[in-house]
Order: sequence, then C-alpha cells, then structure tokens
Amino acid sequence: MSELNKTVAVREGEELDAGLIDGILKERIEGLEGTPEIRQFASGQSNLTYSIAYANRSLVLRRPPFGTVPKSGHSMIREYSVMNALKPVYGAVPNTHFHVPAEGSPLGAEFYVMDLVAGRKLERKIPAEWNFTTEDTRKLGLSFFDKLIELHKVDFKAIGLGDFGRPEGYVERQVLGWNKRYEKAMTDDVQDFADVRKWLEENMPKAEVGHSILHGDYRLDNVILCEENPFEIKAVLDWEISALGDPLMDLGNTLAYWTQADDPEGMKAMSMQPSFAEGMPTRAEICEIYARETGYDLSNFNYYYVYGVFRLAVILQQIYYRYFHGQTKNKNFAGFGVQVDILGNYARQLIEKPGM
Repeated sequence: MSELNKTVAVREGEELDAGLIDGILKERIEGLEGTPEIRQFASGQSNLTYSIAYANRSLVLRRPPFGTVPKSGHSMIREYSVMNALKPVYGAVPNTHFHVPAEGSPLGAEFYVMDLVAGRKLERKIPAEWNFTTEDTRKLGLSFFDKLIELHKVDFKAIGLGDFGRPEGYVERQVLGWNKRYEKAMTDDVQDFADVRKWLEENMPKAEVGHSILHGDYRLDNVILCEENPFEIKAVLDWEISALGDPLMDLGNTLAYWTQADDPEGMKAMSMQPSFAEGMPTRAEICEIYARETGYDLSNFNYYYVYGVFRLAVILQQIYYRYFHGQTKNKNFAGFGVQVDILGNYARQLIEKPGM
C-alpha cells in the first residue's frame, strides 16, 4: 500500500454516516457499485479527508474540521474552484466532481468530492526500496520546486482566476491577518511572540515583486508522486488557502517546512518530509534557482522566510487551540504548543541573525 493510501479507522467525533454519504454520491456520480467503505487518511492536520471506497471506484471527500474554525480558513469552495481552473494548464491536480456549500449541507458543513489519485505520498523518509543515490535525491528535490515555479508562472487571468482575489496588498493582509489569528488562538501555556509579530508588521517590503497563483501550503507531503517515476508529480493537494499574491510569500511558506541538516535540532524533529536527506538542495540553492527561473529579486528574502516560519507557528497554534479547549480529541495535536514555541523562537533567531 502506498503512503497515499494509508488510511485509519475514522477518529472518534469525526464520523460520517455511510448511508447518507452513499445516497449523496450515487445521486451525483453515475456507476458507483456496492456500499462505501469510509476511512480517514492518517496524514493531515487541518481539513478532514476521508477515503470513500466503492467496489469499482475510489473517491475522496474533504470537509472542514469540527469545532471552532477560522472564518477565512478551511474553504472548500476555494480549493475546489482553483483546482478546476488549473486542471487544463497545470495537470497536477485531482479531478473534482462536485461541491456542496455549508448552507443546507446534509453534513452540516461544506464539502467536496474528488477522485483518489494513486501514487506515493512521502513522509519523513525516502522509501528504501527506491534505492536512491544522492543524485536521485537531489533530482527529487529539484523536481518538487520546479512544480512550484511552474505554478507561479501560470497566467491566472487567462484561466479565469482574475477575480479569485485581490493580489495587490497581499503581503500586508497576510501579515496582519496571521498576527490577529495568533492573538485569537493564544493559550496560556505558549509564548505570545509579540516581538516577532511587531517585527513582521514594521519590516514589510515596500513593494511586492509580482503576483501569481499561490498554493499556500506547498510541501513534499502535500504532493502525490508517480510510483513508477517518483520524479513526476501526479497531483498537488490541499489548496484550501490558495490565493493570488506575491509569490515570494508562497516560497517563504514552503521553505519554512524545508528543514535542512544544519538547522536546530528542534526544527529537524518537527519535519514531516525528507527535506534534509543527503543530496537535497539547500534553501540557499533553491532561492538561487528560483530567482534565476522567475526573474524575481530575492535580496530581501529573509523577511519572507521569517514570515513563513511564524505563519507555520500560527497554523499549529490554531490547531492546538482546538485541542486545548477539547474541540478535537486527536492526540496528535497534544504537543503542538511546544512546537509553536520552537518555531517562534527560531523566527526570533532569524530576525537577530538573518540566514538561510
């Protein structure tokens, strides 16, 4: 079984009614046979992703988490819309079937359904059976970033996404927005990082380098690799916070996840992808390649990197807030408060001593 297909029994409190789901799907998708087996994907810490397996077809259902969620996050229609628009020009997205808005939804929340994409979803280590050399590992890392560069080069107006959002002022909206989200999600056992938030607000770039489609959460464990050719990305997943804006914000988010061998031990312990495997390109190398391929000026990139690191801290704190207040029983979230402190302190270190 591939990493993608690893599922678990649905977690307590996150169950779906199989009969209800069966009726919804068969009404909208022809040819489904038998009754569905519903399981949950083991990975993923934000939106809930379910495997809906019929005798002749495998589907995926995505819905927001239960409990209190940020109004601007967990948008099903957002990721559904951007995947539909991108599919003709950027094939690495799953086929989607339908979206149901929150109002009047039989599940009590918005959701959408797409096809399961067969392949490999990487986690912490490169599979031993691939027998990768350091050159293979580097090729994998470069192909991953090539796909991000390809996304940032898409003409979003030409594919009908000109009204997908307001690209101008994206940096300011994001910084102020994530700072406010952190304030709303604070718990008394995690630092407030007021100094980091203040620095981000006072040191924003004077101008944005350009505008493009941003994935918002581009990571190695958010892509599906071809089993036969792991250098091919078959699908990019989790488009819930995609937007139009400064592409360096997207690169900053991605490199915040891209832990490398000389990073602090706390950062490496948190990594969920094999970014510091021997042979992987470093963040400095990636920035050099990105600047060359896009023509964007990355001379002020430390700001975007600090933003990416702290934004990741906010995301984890939002999830931890739900666990702290008993809104989710997923024990995987119990240690997120400690991880938030690690990330916030790392952001402080980067502010004091910039470096990739």
